[in-house]
Amino acid sequence: MPRPILATIHLDAFRHNLSVIRQKVGNSKIWSVVKANAYGHGLDRIWQSLIQTDGFALLDMNEAIYLREQGWQGPILLLEGFFKPVDLQMINKYRLTTAVHSHWQLDEIEKAKLDNPIDIYLKLNSGMNRLGFTSEEYPKIVSMVRKIKNIHSVTLMTHFANSDNEVGVGGQFAVVEHLQMRSLPHCLANSGAVLWHPKTHRDWVRPGIILYGASPSGKWRDIADIGLKSAMTLQSEVIAVHELPEGEKIGYGSRYTTPKPMRVGTIACGYADGYPRHAPTGTPIMVGGIRTQLLGAISMDMMTVDLTPCPEANVGSIVELWGENLPVDEVAESAGTIGYELLCALAKRVPVTVV
Repeated sequence: MPRPILATIHLDAFRHNLSVIRQKVGNSKIWSVVKANAYGHGLDRIWQSLIQTDGFALLDMNEAIYLREQGWQGPILLLEGFFKPVDLQMINKYRLTTAVHSHWQLDEIEKAKLDNPIDIYLKLNSGMNRLGFTSEEYPKIVSMVRKIKNIHSVTLMTHFANSDNEVGVGGQFAVVEHLQMRSLPHCLANSGAVLWHPKTHRDWVRPGIILYGASPSGKWRDIADIGLKSAMTLQSEVIAVHELPEGEKIGYGSRYTTPKPMRVGTIACGYADGYPRHAPTGTPIMVGGIRTQLLGAISMDMMTVDLTPCPEANVGSIVELWGENLPVDEVAESAGTIGYELLCALAKRVPVTVV
């Protein structure tokens, strides 16, 4: 028998979450962000469940080509743009839209020999300071772009650093507004802005993590009343049970000592499966439908849990690491990270089923 760990991808969750987003953004068009192999869910597994989207946004040229070869005829956006001049030939061949954030990219587009002009998303650095043209130079760049024959359409694009927290989008949104570029289509809103800043929705929005049923803030309580569904459930089983007396050490480094006689279970899941090694004692876990906690250090292939609240649990009991009943954000927050990282980190050795 195979090792009892399994990731289940729920396709109905994608359809549902997309519909929730559609209700939030009204007439704005939606780029479904499927970068990082659809946030660890598998682009090949899930893209058709998002067939009602207006476009797909990603980073990897090979993933863009895959979508075209699978029959997707709608828009595809390369969020980081192209990396080498030769990439423009693939952008032209496969009718891709590319972000443009640097002068060298504009120079290469102007020099390229293309069959047809391409669509670009001209990146504005409104304050995040990763990619894009400054607000001071942006109007001049737009004027220059309009003269490049290899460019068909231009959309203003920026990215918010704090749409998911108390700082908000005010400062960066003010930069966009000050430019008065309403003659250009705008694409501003990421997941946090989709949920909490409707003034930013404009022509296109770019939801990512909320498509997968997790929170852009990293806190499940922030989206608990929105109605999103988890798209991935990671499960395993109890493979051993120990009745330990008070004072026993558990796991590598003996990080946990039993404060009283305890019933402890061993689970077939560890950091080699993508579970965070730094998850501390107390991180939530579900055993047999009952919420309990991790004990001690996470091993490569195993972890230990408190079975005291689960008197019926035994070898073979189902364990939910995260998913429909235990939000990935709760696990991530306890481990000092975010749900994005856990979903993207699912290891290749974990079997996956799609329902």
